[in-house]
Amino acid sequence: MPAEQIASNLALINWTVLTSLAIGTFAVVVLARLRTPVTRGYLVFTALCAVAFGVLAYLSDTGLPPVTAGSPISVNDAFDTPRRVALGLFVLLAFVTTIVIARGGSGRLPLLAGGAMGVIVMVLGALTWGVDVVAAVPLAVQLLVLAAATGGVFAAMILGHWYLVTPKLPEGPLVAVSRRVLWVVAIQVALFVGWVGFGIGPGASAAGSGPFGALVGPWALFVWLRLIVGLVFPLVVSWAALQTAKTRSMESATGLLYIDVGAIAAGTILAAGLYFGAGLLV
Repeated sequence: MPAEQIASNLALINWTVLTSLAIGTFAVVVLARLRTPVTRGYLVFTALCAVAFGVLAYLSDTGLPPVTAGSPISVNDAFDTPRRVALGLFVLLAFVTTIVIARGGSGRLPLLAGGAMGVIVMVLGALTWGVDVVAAVPLAVQLLVLAAATGGVFAAMILGHWYLVTPKLPEGPLVAVSRRVLWVVAIQVALFVGWVGFGIGPGASAAGSGPFGALVGPWALFVWLRLIVGLVFPLVVSWAALQTAKTRSMESATGLLYIDVGAIAAGTILAAGLYFGAGLLV
């Protein structure tokens, strides 16, 4: 049964969510530090959140169970150690960035190095669970976009709170971060159409025949939930949050971003569950 297959891969879903939160949140720190006049306090707090998520992701990684029998994906164990080392280095670089910024430094070098290491973590994850090198390419894209959406909206929500204690902070930082969240969700919608339309994923042929077969196959309920709850709804909410941020209605924008966090996190859980449980990229 689809629900049981998803439940049997909860550890991998947990890894995806925690790693996405860590790397995506840190990516916003990089963006905010280099492109906006955001406060040092926000950068330090958000980078610390990335460190915390990274530590949890590393602990999750070290305790991953073997893939269950009958799973549509296979594991390349050769990438387990490099992936964990890269994740550990990411956490270390994020922590160094936090210390440097807290002490008044620019943190440019550890920021860029940490961002690059985050990309490497996701690529190594794709090589671990991507069946083969060719199949790992779309999975790497999916993981990177999931990170940008999940961590990005979390960091945007934290930034919305910062306006409550820093009323003179210009609206530019929240507008910039919210706009990028909107772009990322729009990219996710486009990728969904491509993934489902072309039947991308190791289990796509079993999930439904022909273009968009996954929409009517045995996993259709979860695929539709991913589309409606995890993509279309966040797209609308992200657009509304951007508009309210532009008008400096920061309390409204923060409230909308709270909703967005829940919807995008639910979408990430569904996307991870459908990949690890059914071999579907959605």
